[in-house]
Amino acid sequence: MSEIIIERPYLSTVAHRISSDAEAIQVAHTLAEQFREKASERDRKRILPIAELDAFSQSGLWAITIPKEYGGAGVSFRTVGEVIRIISAVDPSLGQLPQNHLVVVEHLILDASEAQKRFFFDLVLRGARFGNAFSEKGSRTVAEFATKITPDGDGYVVNGTKFFSTGALLAHWIPIVTVDEAGLPYLALAEQGTAGLQVVNDWSSFGQRTTASGTVIIDQVKVPREHVVPIYQAFARPTAGGPTSQFIQAAVDAGIAEGAIEAAIAYIRQHARPWIDDQHSKHASEDPYTIHQIGDLKLRLHAAIALLDRSAEKLQIASAEANEATVAAASIAVAEAKVLTTEIALLASNKLFELSGTRSTLEEYNLDRHWRNARTHTLHDPVRWKYHAIGNYYLNEVNPPRHPWL
Repeated sequence: MSEIIIERPYLSTVAHRISSDAEAIQVAHTLAEQFREKASERDRKRILPIAELDAFSQSGLWAITIPKEYGGAGVSFRTVGEVIRIISAVDPSLGQLPQNHLVVVEHLILDASEAQKRFFFDLVLRGARFGNAFSEKGSRTVAEFATKITPDGDGYVVNGTKFFSTGALLAHWIPIVTVDEAGLPYLALAEQGTAGLQVVNDWSSFGQRTTASGTVIIDQVKVPREHVVPIYQAFARPTAGGPTSQFIQAAVDAGIAEGAIEAAIAYIRQHARPWIDDQHSKHASEDPYTIHQIGDLKLRLHAAIALLDRSAEKLQIASAEANEATVAAASIAVAEAKVLTTEIALLASNKLFELSGTRSTLEEYNLDRHWRNARTHTLHDPVRWKYHAIGNYYLNEVNPPRHPWL
């Protein structure tokens, strides 16, 4: 675990405001080059990317989905996917950190009151980061919650324990998914440092090591009424809330795949040797079987990105005109992209070693981080159920269920 003592994050400066899709992509490329430099060291030593995360949110990229009428750039889903993919290609932990933040922004767009939108959007535009207190351990399924919200005077009190709390340790605000007596989910947004709210840095996974996705303890946490959003409404009617969450996850996986292929190409060019039965190649990069495999990986990556872009277009339609048909089409398109991005992330991070040879497994290269990150992040939701949803949609004309995992 990181030995760094984590201080409560404060907003000390106002973030840059991005004004267009093109600017968002350009800023992402610039940051990616900065984040690439010590990405391997951060992974190896479990160093939390505190300075990098500050640069990331202060760049304005965490506010790009805020609608233009509230001062944001209101960028397209395609741009969101590209930004996440660009960052994830160099450091998937950093690429994953804004995922829940962006989903919270989407739920505020969908279900928050006008006053809530103006309050929280202004915070995000200034550089505030939302963490995540969503999933719990020990329940029958990931969608069942024991964390409860109870009326308390003019506000509410929340109690429970969360895990897989990506970004919560380094967030300014922690949105807590909680249920009322009827089992309906709400989002209770608590500011970091609120009495009874404790974030524990106990994330010990072998992959995505620096997302600080550990435990959040919620003990009699008081939340004002104006900071509680009825997010159950997003799934009681057709909205793009669910597929938006999955879309960002798929973009992370595409970035992981891209980074793994890039690492394979670099290692093969610099270090790998031709096999003894190859009597003609002077360099491993001339091995015809290696050339074939790299071509296959690139082809599969481009296919996955094409489906990711296609799903972004479907999401754009569903966001503009949400109904049963448009939301189902978006969910299925995102599911298709998620299947291919998962498969290429796992394949590329495995082929990296097959094509590079035994020496590539040495700890000094830390190339196993690509496989560890791919294996960990792709476990977020099972692709086997994506196939079922896709097949049922096309074969039996059954729309997929509405929830955050589809």
